[in-house]
Amino acid sequence: MVVGAFPIAKLLYLGVRQMSKPVANRIKAGARRSEFFKNYVCLPPAQLYHWIEMRTKMRIMGFRGATIKPLNEDAAAELGAELLGESIVFLIGGGCMVLEYSRQAANSRRKEEELNETITQLQTELAELALTTETLDAQLREVNRQLMSFPVPTKK
Repeated sequence: MVVGAFPIAKLLYLGVRQMSKPVANRIKAGARRSEFFKNYVCLPPAQLYHWIEMRTKMRIMGFRGATIKPLNEDAAAELGAELLGESIVFLIGGGCMVLEYSRQAANSRRKEEELNETITQLQTELAELALTTETLDAQLREVNRQLMSFPVPTKK
C-alpha cells in the first residue's frame, strides 16, 4: 500500500499557529507590566475600540449624541493586551494562509509548466512521425513506380 506524500508544510504551519498563542500570551503579559507598552501600545487601540463599540451600540439603541466615557486605565490595559494578543494570532494565521496560498500557486504553476512541456513534446513527436510517414509514403511510391517500369512477363 502506497502512502501519500506527508504534508510537512501544512504540519509546520499548524505548529506555527499553535505556537503563536503562547507567544501572544507572553507578549500580553509583558504589555501589562511595561508602562511604555501599556501607555503607547495597549491603551490607544483599546480606547478606540471601546469608543467605536459603545457608539455603535448607542446608535443601534437609538441614542444619538450621547457622550461616551473612556475606560479606566486598568480595563483599557486589559482590553488593549487582549486586542494585541488576538491581532498577533490573526497576523500569524494570515501569514500562514498567504504562505500556503503561494505554495499551492507554485505547485499549480509547476504542474501547468510540466503539462505544457509534455504537450510540446508530443506535438514535436507528432510532427516527426508525420514527416516519417511522408518519407515512407514517398519511398513506397518510388518502389511502386519502379515495379511498374518492369516489363510484365508473358505467359507461354
